[in-house]
Amino acid sequence: MSDPGRLRYLLALSRPRFWLYLAGPVLVGVAFGAESVAGLFTPGAAVAFAYFLLPANVYLYGVNDAFDAEIDAENPKKDGREARWRGDPFVAAVVVACGLLGAATFLALPRVAWPYLAGFFFLGTEYSAPPLRFKTTPFLDSLSNGLYVLPGAAAYAAVAGTHPPVAALVGAWAWAMGMHTFSAIPDIEPDREAGVRTTATFLGEARTHAYCLACWLAAAAAFALVDVRLGALLSAYPVAVFAVFRSGIDVERAYWWYPALNTVVGATLTLGGLWRLVNG
Repeated sequence: MSDPGRLRYLLALSRPRFWLYLAGPVLVGVAFGAESVAGLFTPGAAVAFAYFLLPANVYLYGVNDAFDAEIDAENPKKDGREARWRGDPFVAAVVVACGLLGAATFLALPRVAWPYLAGFFFLGTEYSAPPLRFKTTPFLDSLSNGLYVLPGAAAYAAVAGTHPPVAALVGAWAWAMGMHTFSAIPDIEPDREAGVRTTATFLGEARTHAYCLACWLAAAAAFALVDVRLGALLSAYPVAVFAVFRSGIDVERAYWWYPALNTVVGATLTLGGLWRLVNG
């Protein structure tokens, strides 16, 4: 593979459409954790955003694709917007380097943020890699995907100097569980053919929709304990999944709409945090 080809492959491997799944929570965490406008631009906040925008995605999805190579051979999602693992030693080295680069986040962020960083790297690795490989155990695969909110929790802790509200953490974790499980619906048949057990393969398509609905209702309720306006905003997710299920829209098509919904909700959250900061 040529160098330009490797770069294009690494870009595809990093899932650009999903970059904000890790970097977005950092923006939200900083916006709500800062006590002044200057607090938005601390070195720690900048390092966290830069790392979780690209290197963390290369690491997270690189580990995932490396250990899922055989399963993904039969996955139709890999025929278009996502890339199949090719076993290139250079690409593997870049994935490892991006993981090691994560050590810089511990140096740049205060100790109060370290548990969230450690949780991200542990869950991000063991979700796909042996010996735990959470993704092959129903409900643990969903639960472990709270890893996506940990960068935001780390950023909040770094800027605020204290831990995020428990209700916000619970709500964000439930949101991530719903997102992960919804994204697994298109993989039900490929995973079953490969003998992989997940929450979605265990429940089946209809009950997986219900599970996602329950996760997102719990997320909205938890955020409402922080601020009723946050709960109202998060209610977009249970409404959306109910609409998809009742309308009969192909879930493989709806799956690609969710990054847009996440971007709108995340941007609204961030702007709300900035409004609070500027206007009190």
